[in-house]
Amino acid sequence: MTGELTMLPSPEMLFAAMRMHDERPALQQGGRRLSYREALHEVALRAERLRSAGCRRVAIALDNGVDWALWDLAALQAGLVCVPLPGFFSAAQQTHVLDSAGADTLIIDDSTCFRPAGFGVTEGGIAQRHVDHPPALPAGTVKITYTSGSTGQPKGVCLDAAAQMAVAGSLRHASRSCAIKRHLCVLPLATLLENIAGLYTPLLSGAAVELMPVGDLGLSGATGFDVQRFLAALQRSQPNSLILLPHLLLMLAAAVEWDAALPASLRFIAVGGGRVSPGLLQRADALGLPVFEGYGLSECASVVCLNTPEQRRIGTVGRPLAHADVRLGPGGEVLVRGARMLGYLGEAGAADEWLDSGDLGHFEDGFLVLHGRSKHQFVTAYGRNVNPEWVEAELVQQLPIAQAWLHGEALPANVAVLVPRGPRLSDDTLAAAMTAVNRELPDYARVHHWLRADEPFSAANGLATPNGRLRRAALLERYRQAIERHIAAATL
Repeated sequence: MTGELTMLPSPEMLFAAMRMHDERPALQQGGRRLSYREALHEVALRAERLRSAGCRRVAIALDNGVDWALWDLAALQAGLVCVPLPGFFSAAQQTHVLDSAGADTLIIDDSTCFRPAGFGVTEGGIAQRHVDHPPALPAGTVKITYTSGSTGQPKGVCLDAAAQMAVAGSLRHASRSCAIKRHLCVLPLATLLENIAGLYTPLLSGAAVELMPVGDLGLSGATGFDVQRFLAALQRSQPNSLILLPHLLLMLAAAVEWDAALPASLRFIAVGGGRVSPGLLQRADALGLPVFEGYGLSECASVVCLNTPEQRRIGTVGRPLAHADVRLGPGGEVLVRGARMLGYLGEAGAADEWLDSGDLGHFEDGFLVLHGRSKHQFVTAYGRNVNPEWVEAELVQQLPIAQAWLHGEALPANVAVLVPRGPRLSDDTLAAAMTAVNRELPDYARVHHWLRADEPFSAANGLATPNGRLRRAALLERYRQAIERHIAAATL
């Protein structure tokens, strides 16, 4: 499928658009408000500071806020390499990011924790160090975004400015009918999705971007979420648009079902970053929530497909955006062409214009339907292919189930390991939730047996990545014997 052609904005066009908006509000954090004119002035000052200090690769280790946005834009304007440092990474992973990217500059409130990495504090929160031999980067790299992956250290994705601006321009075009005037950043700005869709896109459109520390939004760690604090933040902000992960949407929908009030200002709630259960989207739709599912990859500079008010089909991730071409390979692999990475850090540059996403899917009237990751698919003892992410997404849509992992490779029955949303939830409650899911699944994909997890899946115990993705090999190693005992007992 081929997206609609459009002129791709450059960084200069972003700053030109910002100049056109002049005195309109651009960035806000609490009582701190900057107009577009004031924001551009601050960006120019910071860009000059970075140039004068001889900075080349600038890592940003700040919480969400106006300063994060200004430093990111300053690096873009100065033509420097920006390295967002996710706060949800472990200290060891953050050090790996700084060293592997060859960061010589660190923007941080308190750099004492990075002194062992060789950074010294300079004026105004800019810490610097000398890097003798920075790793080579593909020509044109202005951002290195790190994906946590499912195994090993985070992997650096090298992006140029044109790819990022192409996605931002497409998103502006796709959401124009919503007339968004105020966007609230919910996800960390170190997440490429929020960086591009939640910062660059609103600024291209002349909207105001509201920023606040993620803790003020009720987010903590990779999976912690205080829905009451989040609802209070929404009422204070009165935004037109948000970007949510699937589990945040689940908690929001549940709160609304319990009569929580949402701002009438909401016009566009984008959801992505993981598989979303169609049942959850139908619940949100029944509640009148303006939810639009999308799909993207860091390797494609974030968003590739998106449902919109004009073109929406629940159960799909939408149609390709204007900058992107999407087609299917022989085995149903999703291939993407358009805005894409220059290459992985430390590896040879991208050779093929078509990127194999690693996802499986099919099209329905131009809308892309995803099945799951090809490398996660397993084959049962009866020869049936099962994408576990499909079943897991349905399981965690049930409020009693916080996390779920499905295993069935070469087994006569599928087994799920479930993490309850609270330690006091009974086995009967979990079983009832699982039964509700099974009613909607074909037999080969159903959960035939289940186990209660010993503890939540987290980065600390090695069972999940820092951003909550399952480490499937580690889970299999942890629970293999328990699964085998359970299957053996069930067949006696």
